[in-house]
Amino acid sequence: MKLPVTTRPFHAFLVTWVGLVVTWFGSGLTTFALGTFMYQRSGSVTQYGLFQFFYFLPMMLLSPVAGALIDRWDRRRVLILAELGAGVSAALIWLLLHTSDKGLWQLELWHLYVLIALGSCFGTFQLPACYAATSLLVPKEQLGRANGMIELAFGAGQILAPLTVGQVLASIGLQGIVLMDVVSFALSITLLLFIRYPPTPPLTEEAQADQKSLWRETVSGWHYIRARPGLLQLMVFIGVLNLVTGMVIVLITPLVLSFTDVPTLSRVMSFAGVGMVVGAVVMTAWGGPKRRVHGVLGFYLLSAFALFAAALPPTALIVAGGAFVFIMCSPLILSCMQAIWQSKVPPALQGRVFSVRRMLGLAATPIAALISGPLCDHLFEPLLAPGGALEHSVGRVLGVGKGRGIAFVFVVLGVTIIVHTLVSYLSPRIRNVEDELPDALADHSAPPDSVPTPGTAAVG
Repeated sequence: MKLPVTTRPFHAFLVTWVGLVVTWFGSGLTTFALGTFMYQRSGSVTQYGLFQFFYFLPMMLLSPVAGALIDRWDRRRVLILAELGAGVSAALIWLLLHTSDKGLWQLELWHLYVLIALGSCFGTFQLPACYAATSLLVPKEQLGRANGMIELAFGAGQILAPLTVGQVLASIGLQGIVLMDVVSFALSITLLLFIRYPPTPPLTEEAQADQKSLWRETVSGWHYIRARPGLLQLMVFIGVLNLVTGMVIVLITPLVLSFTDVPTLSRVMSFAGVGMVVGAVVMTAWGGPKRRVHGVLGFYLLSAFALFAAALPPTALIVAGGAFVFIMCSPLILSCMQAIWQSKVPPALQGRVFSVRRMLGLAATPIAALISGPLCDHLFEPLLAPGGALEHSVGRVLGVGKGRGIAFVFVVLGVTIIVHTLVSYLSPRIRNVEDELPDALADHSAPPDSVPTPGTAAVG
């Protein structure tokens, strides 16, 4: 029987968005539960950092090729393929855990790294395809709100996933958590089967020539960025942002577990997720400042002060408050940033350009995952341990003992953000990027059903 499908642009965007809410909730379950499992089993920040490393490395390596393929293929089908592959990876993780529990397999942490990397390979296609599809479904003047809705979908998972894990882990175990993830992928794929996307606008003659070769098509994304210094400097900005954010993501779990337990960690992470939802709702209702680059730099600067909360006496309330503000800034920064790129890059080239940008931006994230653990385990934690070299200097402010070295790293990262923001603002290429580059999207008023409104986003 032929499935009923919708071709109305905003309806297609809304269904895609709901699918993202479902799948990111499921992925959040597995990520939080597996990460906690690995850290508790190994007791090593370095081992936990490897979990993040193998998640982000495939994204960095495959992003350019993924972008070229996204521009060639139907973007809805790309999303279905991404969800299917990631769902199979989650199913294999469940099978690995199940056979180990039955005594048929001796589980080692590196076994999980392999499957995490496999799921990440398919996940590489998801976000660039979603953003490229958004440019087809949503008018230019509403891109800020649409991007806010996408960040809201991720934030919802950030809230619900840790809370759900904290509530049900004891009853259904890690296997049950992963199985819920598998079901979420199945639901998301089902939703995508009921929609269609508008056709991608035709390529320019130059882009058509590049499309004859996958390699040339992939490299053309880099050439497009390199020829536009403002976009190139924004991409470097993203790289530094991802380095800082990557280290925060790796270190927040061991920081909290240094003075409390897993249920409290779940509540802290969920409260941080509330911050992401608040930021996404604000962006959805507001649409961002007229000068979007000011939104990028302003909220990035605000996030620096949130990291200084780690310098205060370690309590769940203080860390949760800092995490709330830091994560709240993320959708505001990323939505403003993404709207700049969406409005300056032609839709027919967005898959490859966004993926090249993502590859170079994500290059910092595996580095952050690799260096965070050794820095804390072998440098900062010993410096602020009892009898450490900084016990009577920095230790008088931050305290001494387990987790205080990680707190010192957070302070250093906050200072890094402040310096990076000031340097970026002084660059005329970044400060004037919206004026120097012509818009690639036409100004138009969309029909009523294609314009996401604040009320629709909040309810959606």
